[in-house]
Order: sequence, then C-alpha cells, then structure tokens
Amino acid sequence: MFGRTLFPGRFQPVHKGHVEALRWLLGISEEVIVLVTAAQYSFTFENPFTAGERITMLRRALREVWDRLYVIPLDNIPDNSLWLDYVEKRVPGFEAVCTGNPFVELLARAKGYEVVRPPNFDRELFQGRLVRRLIAEGGKWDELVPVEVAEYIKSIGGEDRLRLLASTENVVFKL
Repeated sequence: MFGRTLFPGRFQPVHKGHVEALRWLLGISEEVIVLVTAAQYSFTFENPFTAGERITMLRRALREVWDRLYVIPLDNIPDNSLWLDYVEKRVPGFEAVCTGNPFVELLARAKGYEVVRPPNFDRELFQGRLVRRLIAEGGKWDELVPVEVAEYIKSIGGEDRLRLLASTENVVFKL
C-alpha cells in the first residue's frame, strides 16, 4: 500500500476509464494526487475544456472519495527532462506514479519513483480522443463518461463547443 500516488492526466474530458483507474488506485494508495496537466490549454479540439471545468468533472464523478484526492492543475513546461522536478515543487510529496503513458513512466523511473500501471479498463473504448470525436460528430458519447460528467458537459455547452472547434480547426478524424 502506498501513502500517496501521483496520477497525471489531461482529462479532456473525464471518462469512465479515468474513474475506474482512480478507484483501483485508491485500493492500493491511501491518497492520490490527481494532476490535471496542460492546465493552460483550453478551447482547442485537443484541449476543449478549461482546467476548472476538468476539476469540476472530476469532483462530480468522484464525490464519494473526494476527501482522499488532491486535485491540482498544472501548466505544461517546454523542457520534458525537468517535468518531475517542476511537479515535485508544486504538489505534496508522493511515493509512486501511476500511469499508462510510457513517456511519463520513463521520466518517473529516471527520478527513482516506483511506477504502477493501472489495469486496462477497455483503453480502446475509454479515451478522450474518442469521446471528443463522438461529440463532434454527434455520435453516442455519453455512455463513455460518468452520468454526472455528461450532464455537466451538456450544461456548459460542451457539445456545441467541440463541434465548433472541430469545424474551425478543420479536424480530420482518422479511421
């Protein structure tokens, strides 16, 4: 059991895979630092939601375990080799990093952190890229996110925002 584990992600938007990974992680860690990365980016197709909106999504989806989470927004920096130094100066201490991202794993291991990988919670289905695409195309996206997140996205005009961003950025979806 870990005392505190770092769980970084963009959460664009929060989907069921994120929620399942965090619930799993709370089974092996007393507390989790949920690092909302790329906090400075919003209103683009890749990063349509603000850091505040993403934190609100996390809160709505994880209300019952909120007291065991530190949710911290953090801007990206240009020098990836310094990323964990930058993180360490801005969040409470942690013992491990939970990630499925090979690059984050490389950086964490280089700094001496234990890395834990969450189980594969249907990664092909639960990914922000697919949720954003389905929203932009008018597809069935709301079953991929917690009900509370779907309601929130609709309440802030997130569907219209993503459709507009996809059209103004001339987003081409790969098959």
